[in-house]
Amino acid sequence: MDEMTNHTDKLHGYYFEDLEVGMHEVFAKTITEADIVIFAGISGDTNPVHLNEEFAAGTMFKGTIAHGMLTSAFISTVIGTKLPGPGCIYVSQSLKFKAPVKAGDTVQAHCTITDLNADKKFVTLKTQCIVKGKVVVDGEALIMAPSRTA
Repeated sequence: MDEMTNHTDKLHGYYFEDLEVGMHEVFAKTITEADIVIFAGISGDTNPVHLNEEFAAGTMFKGTIAHGMLTSAFISTVIGTKLPGPGCIYVSQSLKFKAPVKAGDTVQAHCTITDLNADKKFVTLKTQCIVKGKVVVDGEALIMAPSRTA
């Protein structure tokens, strides 16, 4: 039993008691055309602004762009794998899409703890996706972190 408990603890992310305001993590990925096509297939969002270069060339973006939700999904990567990490539960997320992301762009998802609510074990994070130094997605997440005492 102790061996299994130790193994489970190694898979666990931060406990609420280990978190502090100001903690920060990042995940980066370069978006490919394949990522955009696969996301369209998974989500069902086949808007031609994402998939049809000829159509998209006539838009304000002058070419195809990645789905905003694909870009913002990297926030979930940070939250679910790094901060607070495995074991946490996403409660809510606000998003403001500020600029387009295109195939070939490297998206950096940044998450920073801005508040901790000890009563509910809630963690508030500032969430941003950045491309070439420009914020392309801005938001805030509310996460429930596991507690050692629960």
